[in-house]
Amino acid sequence: MTRRALAVALALVAALAGAGVGLARSDAAVAQDRTGAVVLIGTGGISWSDIDEETTPNLWLLLRDGSSAAMSVRSVAANTCPADGWLGLSAGSRAGAPRDGAAADPADRPCPGPPTVVGDRVTEWPTYVAAADATAFDTRLGLLGQQVADSGMCLRSLGRYAAAGAALPDGTVGMWSELDPENLLVDLNACPVTLVDVGSVRDPDDLPEGELGSGSRAEQIREIDQRIGAVVDAGPNGADFIVASLADAGRSERLRMVLARGPSFGPGMLVSESTRQVGLAQAADVTATVLSCVGMAVPDAVQGSTLTTDPAPDNSERRALERVQTLRDLDEASHDVHGLVEPFFQVFAYGQLAVYLLVLLVWKGRIGSEATRTTVLGRVRTLSVAAAAVPVSTFLANLVPWWRFPVEMVALVAVVLGFVALIAAAALRGPWRHWALGPMAFVSAVTMLVLATDVITGSRLQLSSLMGLQPVVGGRYYGMGNPTFALFATATLLLATAVSSALVVRGQRQAAAIAVGVLGFVALVVDAAPFWGADGGGPPALLPAVVVFVLAILGLRLTVKRGLVLAAAVVVVFFAVSGLDWLRAPGSRSHLGRFIQALIDGTADDIVVRKAEQNLELIRDTAPLSLLVPLALLVLAVVLARPTSWGSRALQRSYAVAPTLRAGLVALLLCLAIGFALNDSGVAIPAVGATLAVPLIVSVTVGVVLEEARAQSGTRAGRRRR
Repeated sequence: MTRRALAVALALVAALAGAGVGLARSDAAVAQDRTGAVVLIGTGGISWSDIDEETTPNLWLLLRDGSSAAMSVRSVAANTCPADGWLGLSAGSRAGAPRDGAAADPADRPCPGPPTVVGDRVTEWPTYVAAADATAFDTRLGLLGQQVADSGMCLRSLGRYAAAGAALPDGTVGMWSELDPENLLVDLNACPVTLVDVGSVRDPDDLPEGELGSGSRAEQIREIDQRIGAVVDAGPNGADFIVASLADAGRSERLRMVLARGPSFGPGMLVSESTRQVGLAQAADVTATVLSCVGMAVPDAVQGSTLTTDPAPDNSERRALERVQTLRDLDEASHDVHGLVEPFFQVFAYGQLAVYLLVLLVWKGRIGSEATRTTVLGRVRTLSVAAAAVPVSTFLANLVPWWRFPVEMVALVAVVLGFVALIAAAALRGPWRHWALGPMAFVSAVTMLVLATDVITGSRLQLSSLMGLQPVVGGRYYGMGNPTFALFATATLLLATAVSSALVVRGQRQAAAIAVGVLGFVALVVDAAPFWGADGGGPPALLPAVVVFVLAILGLRLTVKRGLVLAAAVVVVFFAVSGLDWLRAPGSRSHLGRFIQALIDGTADDIVVRKAEQNLELIRDTAPLSLLVPLALLVLAVVLARPTSWGSRALQRSYAVAPTLRAGLVALLLCLAIGFALNDSGVAIPAVGATLAVPLIVSVTVGVVLEEARAQSGTRAGRRRR
């Protein structure tokens, strides 16, 4: 039965991926559609809140008549210096220049100045290459310049940062000069590809210690806008103009601005296959777009995709204002939520610990008398269900523009609590309220449905949510991130536990196994499909958990032979999904397909090392709380192995009401443990999964104890009446 199910799963995944291949439009095809000239105007530190008709008239005209997006400029450090942004343009991936200073965090060190060009060579190039080699990002400096040279075209660069963007892999730069307003007409019409550095905004209120500013932020923006207007006026007729803010303005990181206008870009919003979000791009997309605009193919090493236009009906001022508001919303939401994530998790974690302590005191008889025991237990159950409703409510909160309110934290908390109240009320007052597993089933079903629907429809609720995707960090913009997978997998297994328990109680054990298999299969497809979840580390954790769960319901032991078959199936599924994704065009691949390409190129070890370093860094930065995760997994394993010890007798009594609860918890433990071991930032998987699992398990055990207490109270009342 397991082999047939696996075959069906692979067939469906193949069909879905094949559909994705058919629908995807490659960067090569886009490139063939575009020929002519392109002028990249590079700046830095400009966000959409800086742009309006009065302050930046030239940028406003480009916005009105062209296409626009908010752009993640994340480099190898938390913030991005101008040199980092231009080197990233050169490589089409993350890059960074060395920063001098004693601060432990590179973001607190001054940004290096522009490079020097002596003769035809960028002097600092060897240090740039050494820094790139140390990052394990497979950064290939000089890729843009080399690609243009190999095509037989010339590349003109104006300004010293632009020289770094245009340099060849050996650091040489051909047609380069300082930006001279007197020679703009000649300089901008010399080559089909031109890079122009018009200066970067450095916010004097946000600079690290030791870095000096030059003028106010407003003055710098006005001067840069004037230079942009001069470049556009002197540029070649019929050229595509791209204006990209490639860096941050200081220590603070946030989404920046990118604009494009020309034959390839009419009024509208920019769209990227790399983010799969309308109006949201990443810096590597600029490299891909520059190449595509002059008909060149985009190399696989470029970690971005060609930007295209989602057209607007017209170029009216009203439409421009609507686009600006949308882009400001993207920027403000990502910036505001980024600073709220850490305090949210701390308050939520410690708040749950307080609830669990309350539960323990009630069970031990330290709180409440016999007369008030049922009341206290009822309140504890309510608190537990409400706590379990918090994770999915953090996603639903993005249905309301909380970031537009004066105090963002208060607005966000109020919206989250509003959804918590609705979900908890439905879970505790619905027709399933008298069933011990009813609230758990309802909250799990809502969580699974919301996350699956969001992933399938474009991940907009996840974007800039407290437990979802952080575009300012730039790791992922769609699909299942680690926290989302943890919640989705936990909800799936707990819902499967409730459904299977109800069926087993009715004597329908085979139907229970089928129900678990169907729920698990649906979750696997949603999680693994490259055009939905695009998750590489999730399926290897969820698949064995589902299989072990099904075997336990059927009363079959996990033998060594079955374990080896299961391990092989996990590997086959991972490489099958990744391989199907790799068959798509390079610009349309998710990180699954890029991993296969890295295996082919021999650079996959860099990815593995980088992910391991990210995990260790997360554990170090969040200690001591993060160190509790493996300990908690160990304690849970002992409790499940010895269900009458460790004060877990209440959980043992729950097994009578929920006969598959123990098997479901074993499957959940296996899923979270494998996810912890396999994924970068894997420590987040059991930690986030516990935020949903623990309160729901508490609600089940408290529900059982509550029914027992009510029964005992009724018995004593009957005796007194006699």
